Amino acid sequence: MSVLDNWQQWKDFLGDRLDQGQEQGMSKDTVNNLAFQIGDYLAKQVEPKNEQERILADLWSVADKNEQQAIANMMVKLVENNGTQ
Repeated sequence: MSVLDNWQQWKDFLGDRLDQGQEQGMSKDTVNNLAFQIGDYLAKQVEPKNEQERILADLWSVADKNEQQAIANMMVKLVENNGTQ
């Protein structure tokens, strides 16, 4: 089963990766930029696996670049300190 199949597993996965990046000294700007790049890739290349991902994909598809950056930043905030450590 892929982490994309379950919303909670996806958030845990992202939270864990965020924690790892921060432990290795990644800046907040770098984290947010990576979140934007991942969001853009997922929106263009990966079919949503659950309703939460579908909502994010739909929002991403109608957002301009600044709004997409805001969505990515909110996903970072959502998973901050939310990993499974």
